[in-house]
Amino acid sequence: MPGQDEPRLTLCIGGQSHDDWERFEVDADLLTPAGGWQLSVGTASPVLPAAVVAGARAELRYGDSVIMTGTVDELSHEVSRGQHWLELTGRDAAAVLVDCSAPVFTAREMTLQEVIAQVVRPLGVTAIRMQAEKPAGVKKVSIEPGDSAWDALKRAAETSGLWPWMSPDGTLVIGGPDYSTPPVGKLVMNRSGGGNNLLSLSKRTDMSGRYSQTTVLAQSHGYGHEDGKANRRCTVKDTSMTLYRPRIVVVGDAQSDEEVQFRARKLQADARLNGFSLSAVVRGFTSSAGTLWAPGQRVSVQSDVHGIDDVYFVMRRTFRGGRGQRQETSLLLREDGIWLPDAYPKSGHRKGHRRGKKDKSLLTTWEQVDNA
Repeated sequence: MPGQDEPRLTLCIGGQSHDDWERFEVDADLLTPAGGWQLSVGTASPVLPAAVVAGARAELRYGDSVIMTGTVDELSHEVSRGQHWLELTGRDAAAVLVDCSAPVFTAREMTLQEVIAQVVRPLGVTAIRMQAEKPAGVKKVSIEPGDSAWDALKRAAETSGLWPWMSPDGTLVIGGPDYSTPPVGKLVMNRSGGGNNLLSLSKRTDMSGRYSQTTVLAQSHGYGHEDGKANRRCTVKDTSMTLYRPRIVVVGDAQSDEEVQFRARKLQADARLNGFSLSAVVRGFTSSAGTLWAPGQRVSVQSDVHGIDDVYFVMRRTFRGGRGQRQETSLLLREDGIWLPDAYPKSGHRKGHRRGKKDKSLLTTWEQVDNA
């Protein structure tokens, strides 16, 4: 149950706000196109405020911090004897990109920023931020009828080894993590109990989707004065693997050798990423340093029970609480330095690792075997 001085989760719609919830859950995941929330409240009033309707712009806050900006997707108002029950669900500002089709167009030799703006601005997304060192241009883009704006956006970003997501204030971010940023805190679970601040910690490893090397075979079509190429190829090897588990992937069209390299590295990174995870539950919504938990952060984890003492990457964060319940945060943690290493290539020399620890980033434990 929240303490008297603990901030509350507040929903703001049309200048009105509410912070006394029967129960709530707010989820944000870098791999899920639109973060979502679900809030439930019992009310004695038979009339809802006029601004509380499906499609209304909504902002979730925790104290003075914005958690998510988006819209109300669904509103359910149940009336029974002596009680009115209201349940609201919504998603962040990426929802319109997931639900709606992209404008149909074909273009060549555009910057990544120009492609993204042409896809998302007609749908009302105007705040865009690039979060990468040197995003590559796009030689050719072709948006077909029926393509969702999110799928078109994701394809454009992936040609540079990048990824799209929404920031809490509704800004569309294209890029990747900077692994040189310091950890936001430390999570501890030791047998002695001294210094423990984790409510639970679960470690999972899975070899079924891991590969010792991934080879991407591709071709490109000619256009203008440029000939096509039928033998684009790149193999990326995970030197941390002791078993020989090769994988070959054929893609229909690639604009350049660099795009084939990006795809090979991403496929191998995704395979390794999915082979390890930590699921942690902590009390409250902020780290020990007072930082609101969010995907994209780095955090130190120490557990002699699990045999770990290292820095990990926050991939997903879920806030939960409600009336008479404690506020808690669930975190899905992945290996640090693995996801989207091409956004900031030099950030392999990261702050926050213990001296003498082996760097697990793609830049040091993975090698590109060939590129023809």
